[in-house]
Amino acid sequence: MESRRKDGGFLGQPAWLWSLAALLVGLALSLVAAGLHRDALARSEQVRLERLAERSFDAVDSQLETCGLLVRSVQALFLASDEVTEVEFEAMYSNLRPREQFPSLQAIAYARRTDRPSPDAPPDGLVHYPTELVAPLQGNRMLLGLDIATQAPNLAAAQFSRDADQPVMSAAFRLVQRTGMPGGDDGLTIRLPVFTPGPQPRDLAERRAREMGSLAASFRINRLIEDALPREALERFDIEVFDISDGEASPRLLYTNPLELTPGQGIASATFVRDLAYGGRTWRMMADAELLDEQAGWLPLLTFGIGCLASLLLATLAWSIASTRARALALARDMSAQYRESEERFRALNELLPALVLLARVDDGQVVYANQACRDRFGIGDDGPAPSLAAMVEDPELRDRVAAMGVEPDAILNESARLRGPGQEPFWATLSVSRIMLAGQPHLLAVANDITELRVLSEELSYQATHDTLTGLLNRREFERALDATITALDAGAPHAALLYMDLDQFKLINDTSGHYAGDQLLAQLAGLFAGLLPRDAIVARLGGDEFAILLEKTDESRAMALAERVRLEIDGYVFGWEQRNYTISASIGVVMLQGPGLSQRVLLAHADTACYMAKERGRNRVHLFSEDDLETTQRRSEMEWAGRIRQALSDGRFLLHFQELAPLWYGDQAEGVHMEMLVRLRDENGSLVPPGAFIPAAERFGLMPQLDRWVVDTALANFNRLHPSGKPVKLCAINLSGPTFEDDSFADFVLQRLEDYGVPPQRICFEITETAAVSSMARAVAFMQKLRAAGCKFSLDDFGSGMASFGYLKNLPVDFIKIDGSFIRNIETDPVSYSIVRAVTDIGHQLGLQVVAEWVADERARDLLRGLSVDYAQGFAIHKPEAALCFRT
Repeated sequence: MESRRKDGGFLGQPAWLWSLAALLVGLALSLVAAGLHRDALARSEQVRLERLAERSFDAVDSQLETCGLLVRSVQALFLASDEVTEVEFEAMYSNLRPREQFPSLQAIAYARRTDRPSPDAPPDGLVHYPTELVAPLQGNRMLLGLDIATQAPNLAAAQFSRDADQPVMSAAFRLVQRTGMPGGDDGLTIRLPVFTPGPQPRDLAERRAREMGSLAASFRINRLIEDALPREALERFDIEVFDISDGEASPRLLYTNPLELTPGQGIASATFVRDLAYGGRTWRMMADAELLDEQAGWLPLLTFGIGCLASLLLATLAWSIASTRARALALARDMSAQYRESEERFRALNELLPALVLLARVDDGQVVYANQACRDRFGIGDDGPAPSLAAMVEDPELRDRVAAMGVEPDAILNESARLRGPGQEPFWATLSVSRIMLAGQPHLLAVANDITELRVLSEELSYQATHDTLTGLLNRREFERALDATITALDAGAPHAALLYMDLDQFKLINDTSGHYAGDQLLAQLAGLFAGLLPRDAIVARLGGDEFAILLEKTDESRAMALAERVRLEIDGYVFGWEQRNYTISASIGVVMLQGPGLSQRVLLAHADTACYMAKERGRNRVHLFSEDDLETTQRRSEMEWAGRIRQALSDGRFLLHFQELAPLWYGDQAEGVHMEMLVRLRDENGSLVPPGAFIPAAERFGLMPQLDRWVVDTALANFNRLHPSGKPVKLCAINLSGPTFEDDSFADFVLQRLEDYGVPPQRICFEITETAAVSSMARAVAFMQKLRAAGCKFSLDDFGSGMASFGYLKNLPVDFIKIDGSFIRNIETDPVSYSIVRAVTDIGHQLGLQVVAEWVADERARDLLRGLSVDYAQGFAIHKPEAALCFRT
């Protein structure tokens, strides 16, 4: 029994001791395991805090980059427009809605570069940047006119951004808007230069030469940093931000958050530092945080509760699992946070972009994502299904191509397309579509930019570049291009074509009497006439002034001449009314046929101009077909001076007088003598008669009409009894006078002296003055008429209705006759309007006690109609064809 007790004690002692030792070892190991666990948690927390600090630093860095992108997006507005107006600037700001993404934004401003301290001041040799555009104006109006050259940080940033052509951030400074408010220098600007339109500047010298101004966005530093930092960082870290751009020896505190650490005994802390470089400046961010405290007593209790060996194993396992799990959780949280932040940044940028961005499934084309601009443009809401991507494309062919992209790997489409939302008007956009894989499923990513305004502007610029702004017809440059194309087609064997060159007669008179605006309105109205006259394939243009050109393809000479004559007649019958004045219009048209290869644009236009000139030379208001003889006439015209020819003809006595009789339409007046009008003619050096349409305009142009009129008056009065070959007495002799003649103060005395010298009764002389000349110099005309009428002379208002005279002028002009313009008489048989005008003029003339004369009476039918309207006299080929006066017959 004693022996067993000894053995048991021996055996029991070691067991107890080993048990105790095991327990002690277990306890010791449990304590060690608890300590290891605590250290693992501390390291895990340090890893997590380090990653949180990195995310915080990245967020601030990303925020600065995104602020730069904002300024870059505003810069795009200036690149797309030569001159950005205040309205466009405000509209840009409203469309971007930047404060939704950047609450720290204070203002976006544009300062123009100038050498004047103020708009009214002279240049002072210094560079100034007065602020011209600001958005939003509320709270920032004081920036208008601010010269950023007065703010050293701002000026340095502007010059640095210009030289680098990169976003540049200024040093911190007090914003003008916060002048007088508490707080320190809490503002900064991010700047980009604005260059003149053109390619990107290649070097520093060109950037400085082409700088127009500086674009800036100003921010509140505290708000900018706090908006960028994750909320957890603000709650966990004591953060300080310094500007060390000027050297680490003189850092400048930019930001500190309210959290202050008060470490207790046994509590460790960690500090994280990173330097952020952006826009030419360097910020140093410092984040301090506390690590774990000593509240980890539950681990030894857990170890002791399970048992020595079990606590050792479990403590070891827990240490291992906790250590591993802590690292895994930290890594998972970091990766998840990075993914979420990346996705949020992507979505935020997409929502901010003005471009239309959408994502659609390949299988059914249904839109699964659309950014804000896309939702607004297509009317996509949360309460209804979005249209399919293909349904937004209006062109069927392009729609099929978009639908087919789902089965084509790596398919990419870039096109200009018309897009349309449900119940909306279509609009033009640049459409880019690519096939991508998301979560293992194929999708179509589409990005579109609305270019409707750009397209409309492009079309308007193209139209303005090719059309005349006044008439809407093609301009000269575009017409010459069309003429070149026709010449090329003729070289390839195309059918003949024709070129019509038209010039209005006496257009300058309308400009001089009623003003250039009236002339412009006439040109615009005549352009409208062409639409109903010309074939659809005719090309018509205004070449300049009152010159028009018409190009007819696939035509022959007869059809070209017929069309030219139809245009002439239509213009000749057109009455232009302006401010109670009426003008009859006529045109001279030259026609050139385009036949065969080898033609030249320059030569064709010269030939057409020559043909038009010949039409004017031969009396105006006619169509002339170009021939080689015209070249010789033009050459003679260019080689001879008209002024010299007329003076020489007067000196050589080569002017002669013809006459044309006027017939009374009432037979009781026939026995009283001959009523005739004197007509001047010119015989050239070869003895051929020159038509009056050739030398009369030249005499008017060179101011020789007064001299020529004196010759006519002197010759007619000197040979008054030898004018009519029949020997009949002259009842009334009409002599035409030009406007410059009766404006000569000495001419009336000259006439009175010649009447006295040759013994001609003044009652037998009637001077004819055109209504245009009389009205354009009313005062002089009335004074001239009254002086000669006092002596007994009579006066006739010629071409009544062709110019601007109204019936009201008749009461003020001391005339005895009015001669109705022949353009109304010529059409009296077929045109009811002409018939009514003649009747009205006749009735009013008789009521005023005047006698009425009708010109251009061509047949007996017209004569009978005029007699029925009580017209007093008729003149024209149906009455008498002009012939030489008796004194000029050999």
